[in-house]
Amino acid sequence: QVHLVESGGGAVQVGGSLRLSCAASGTSIKFTAMAWYRQAPGRQRELVALLTPASDTNYAESVKGRFTISRDNAKNTVFLQMNSLKPEDTAVYYCAAGNTGWPYWGQGTQVTVSS
Repeated sequence: QVHLVESGGGAVQVGGSLRLSCAASGTSIKFTAMAWYRQAPGRQRELVALLTPASDTNYAESVKGRFTISRDNAKNTVFLQMNSLKPEDTAVYYCAAGNTGWPYWGQGTQVTVSS
């Protein structure tokens, strides 16, 4: 049974930084594609960042240069470092895992950016 637990969300002012964590159990993130999605009120869930087992990354255009996805294989944890935050980054952020689609999801963590 794969279990993902996000943490690190919170409230921050414009221009601030947050680091989200996603602790995984039941699967090794070293061999699993991992991703961060977000969903703002009234909007569809969107892909923010993706990290493959080969360490390839992909980012939404809106976060390129500001967000960085990484992992610590020893801790079986994936991170999302978010810098230069903007009000439009406000959303619930979800961690996802899988090698064929995204069958596993965390419960989400709220990020609120205020001006």
